[in-house]
Amino acid sequence: MSGNGLLLYIDPGTGSMLFAVLIGVFGALGYIIRIAFLKLRFIATGGKKKDVDGDKIPIAIFSDNKRYWPVFEPLCQEFDKRGIDVIYMTASSDDPVLNCGLEHIDGQFIGENNKAFSRLNFLNATILLSTTPGLDVYQWKRSKKVDYYIHIPHAAGEICFYRMFGLDYYDSVILAGDFQERQIRELEKKRNLPPKDLFFGGIPYMDQMVKRLKDSGEAAPHDTTVLIAPTWGSVSIFNRFKGEIIKHLLEETDYHIIIRPHPQSFESEKELMDELMKEFPESDRLEWNRDVDNFEVLKRSDVLVSDFSGVVFDFSLVYDKPIIYTDTEFDTAPYDLWWLDEEVWTLGALEKLGRKLTFDNMSDIKNLVEEVMSSSQFSEGRKQVRNECWKYYGEGRERCVDYIMNKYNELKQAEKTE
Repeated sequence: MSGNGLLLYIDPGTGSMLFAVLIGVFGALGYIIRIAFLKLRFIATGGKKKDVDGDKIPIAIFSDNKRYWPVFEPLCQEFDKRGIDVIYMTASSDDPVLNCGLEHIDGQFIGENNKAFSRLNFLNATILLSTTPGLDVYQWKRSKKVDYYIHIPHAAGEICFYRMFGLDYYDSVILAGDFQERQIRELEKKRNLPPKDLFFGGIPYMDQMVKRLKDSGEAAPHDTTVLIAPTWGSVSIFNRFKGEIIKHLLEETDYHIIIRPHPQSFESEKELMDELMKEFPESDRLEWNRDVDNFEVLKRSDVLVSDFSGVVFDFSLVYDKPIIYTDTEFDTAPYDLWWLDEEVWTLGALEKLGRKLTFDNMSDIKNLVEEVMSSSQFSEGRKQVRNECWKYYGEGRERCVDYIMNKYNELKQAEKTE
């Protein structure tokens, strides 16, 4: 390539990043222009500035994907029960919140990806609650008009499985285990960050699942069913083992098999998903599941095969069922975990919940399934892990809403005394 050609070349990764930045910039400019236009229109028609700015949103929620509705639904129900108005902003046009029927929850679709972040960057609110990491790291910036940012995890277990700096710029994090507090405090110390407000609020969405499970009654009689439900990315089951696990289950057992890839796999790993679905088509013994709500598929499965996916804790701690987990060696470099001196909590938890599946013992998968289903060792392990990572069992939604409203009242009181 000529010298001029080299000067003009931009690699695909950099080009994609620049494109995303440009979209964010133009989105932000569009928002600013629109606000300026509204101000001019109000002034021209005799309006006052306070009319233009409008009232500050007391409590706002942001969800970057509809799949996080189960995380927020119990909180929204509690807000609604108390008659507290909440603005719920979503980046999914078909988010269930838009038709949830809760009188005091105003669901608003604010656009996808950078369009949503552009809106958030100029938000005017007292408190914003979100499960999205990366605040003030990439496109999503702290708004000067938002007083307080609260993070609530969307899975039980490790709090540092986010990409690096995932929670650094939140004001507060809702926790459910002592190890999570230790991890955050260690990161703050090593990065010279001001201490966040850490509150033990439990896990509202898992409390909700427990109640739903009890209300739904016993599962219908069925053949022994194995659910394969991994995360996505380089450490996932399908990237490490391709279709080997599916092949061994089909050839060496008579179990019913359900395959439920992470939703992101169908976007970021589409070619791999297409290959697997072609190699292992649906049959009487095998099904591919893409339900938005995973409640029923977890209920009718007897054993879960997974990796680092948060579904491991849903399945074992809510449904009280055993797991088989895959080889857990992976590069922690991109994650906040890399900074921690202590052993990764999830690694120890997985050993208590089930057996590890490797290339060497994969041909013995039938015996592994039978062992985890029959051994009392893993039943006791589930109790131990539940106690470690799920404080205030059954109290999550009330505790979290109490905390949010107490924080709101505290912020408003401080505002009055300034």
